[in-house]
Amino acid sequence: MYFILVTVALDTMGAGLLIPVLPKLITSLTGEGLTQASLYGGALSAVFAVVQFVAAPVLGNISDRFGRRPVLLLSLAAFSLNYLIMGFSRSIGWLFVSQAFAGLFGATVATAGAYLADVSSQAERAHRFGLMGGAFGAGIVIGPILGGTLSAYGLRIPFFAAAALAFINVMYGIFVLPESLPPALRRPFSLARAHVLGAIRQMHKLPSVFGVLVAYFLMQLTLQALPATWPYYSMQKFGWTPQMVGYSLGMYGILSVLGQGILVSQLTRRVGSYWSATFGLVMCMTGYLGFAFATGGATALCFVVPSALGYMTGPSMNGLMSTLTPAAQQGELQGAVASLSSLALILSPPLMTRLFGVFSTGAAGLVFPGAPYVLASVLAGGSLLLLWRAKQRRRAEPLPGDVQGSH
Repeated sequence: MYFILVTVALDTMGAGLLIPVLPKLITSLTGEGLTQASLYGGALSAVFAVVQFVAAPVLGNISDRFGRRPVLLLSLAAFSLNYLIMGFSRSIGWLFVSQAFAGLFGATVATAGAYLADVSSQAERAHRFGLMGGAFGAGIVIGPILGGTLSAYGLRIPFFAAAALAFINVMYGIFVLPESLPPALRRPFSLARAHVLGAIRQMHKLPSVFGVLVAYFLMQLTLQALPATWPYYSMQKFGWTPQMVGYSLGMYGILSVLGQGILVSQLTRRVGSYWSATFGLVMCMTGYLGFAFATGGATALCFVVPSALGYMTGPSMNGLMSTLTPAAQQGELQGAVASLSSLALILSPPLMTRLFGVFSTGAAGLVFPGAPYVLASVLAGGSLLLLWRAKQRRRAEPLPGDVQGSH
């Protein structure tokens, strides 16, 4: 369990290192301004997501057949190579190549989720998914701050630092990580199930899982709005530097750690996973609406608090789904979760950055750079509605992961 938490923290730290400097790197490679760079940034996220959308169910099924350890180590090694490619890139094309390569092996968090499910009882899963979310947030705290600081020594230095972190993690895993899935609980690999439609079809056979899975997808569409647009939005509207962007994302990460690592556990224990997820979605809606209409940088920072608490929703929903999924299908479930997260990455960043580009320039007849955050709030409301409908369908019994009396 502790290795998985360290792995997720180091993995997201490596990714977070790049967030403050990627806009400047894109502008240096293309000679374009920030508005055009935001479109390239959205396209890069989409390339990663398209490849991962296809590859994640395959890796999830492989982990159900051969175990979690080899898939996890392979993914970490691929990320180290990806950061090196980005660091040495001399054209925008190489950034697209690196993102496609990373998407092909991008199963770290999904496999880590299956690993945690293997070593956790049903009663522990929401809490431990919350701890994994807290580790994710810890990486977000340290990564952007470190990336913003290292950018003072050169735009490419954070990429090499990210590669080093990923490589250290691989070495750590080789010597420390045991296998979590016993041979007796493994299942044969099936090509018919090793793609997104096959994985979702299997989840559809578990109606209680499927309803929450769709709500999870809308929630992921919402959460992608901030990393896709925040550097461009804050630089243009508030005139922030990469260092200031990094510090604001560090604050976001600290609050995410507190929400996922502490509040998820406390709320789930008291009111159940359903109400914990509900609270997270309401906070997410509040935060994004606050971003949309913020009149200054200080005001926007105030709404970082509720928006970061929205990350509580993921562990709560994942805990709900995991408790109703058989042990031999945990990798398949996390593969489906990763695929839908990737689909959100395919759809959300290009859409959000396009909205930002259109409304920040006044091409829509209105100058309103906060438009992506209004849409994000609406999507969070749709996720809340779907979660409520799933709750109504199961009124006769508690949702998986709910504590007694919470339904």
